[in-house]
Amino acid sequence: MQQQQYQQFQQQQHQHSPPTQQYNHQQQYQPGSAQEQQHQQQQYQQYQNQLQQQQQQQQQQQGRRTSTQAAVVQSSLKHWFDAVDTDRSGSLSCEELQRALMNGDWTPFNVETVRLMMNMFDRDNDGTISFNEFIGLWNYIEKWKAAFQTFDLDHSGTIDASELQKALRGFGYNLSEAIINLIVTKYDVRGRGDISFDNFVQSCVTIQTLTDAFRRIDVTNTGVVTMTYEQFLGLVINNR
Repeated sequence: MQQQQYQQFQQQQHQHSPPTQQYNHQQQYQPGSAQEQQHQQQQYQQYQNQLQQQQQQQQQQQGRRTSTQAAVVQSSLKHWFDAVDTDRSGSLSCEELQRALMNGDWTPFNVETVRLMMNMFDRDNDGTISFNEFIGLWNYIEKWKAAFQTFDLDHSGTIDASELQKALRGFGYNLSEAIINLIVTKYDVRGRGDISFDNFVQSCVTIQTLTDAFRRIDVTNTGVVTMTYEQFLGLVINNR
């Protein structure tokens, strides 16, 4: 039932593509006197005015279509939010959020990734995700999904070491093969030499967070830092 609801929700998001409009205008140019040339200039100016008005109308219509499409997506997202909010509290617990987030093979996100998302988007620190927080979280996940699909070159639904290295390079992280293999080993919970979407998100966010923390210490931007044992502990603890 949950998989069917999720499929219906995903289909609703792709049903509303804006229609295209075409504009055809025919001008008749007749040779003649200066008055005729002036008349032609007036016709051309009228054509320009009409074209400008139509462009403005198209922009307004596009804005209305975009607003309508956004409203439809938000309505569908609210329906999915309510479907996984089993206690009808109006917010999602960690367990409920886990049911809302799925990999491409319909397996739920692992608990570690769900908790990571909770920590990132629980703005009021109440231990739950409200609908407004869920909207931001969902959009964030969708961006990661687009990146994942871009680098999943064999369309297997998972990322192997080679694909992960290409992805991280695309994000600006030029890591060695040894580190890439270490990451895959760390997040390959199924022992198949690749990582699922949820673990891809978790690994990339972790690398991003640790890199940002390192750069705050690497004030000379040399890629080398000296730190005390307690500084190291603080760096690790604050970013877990």
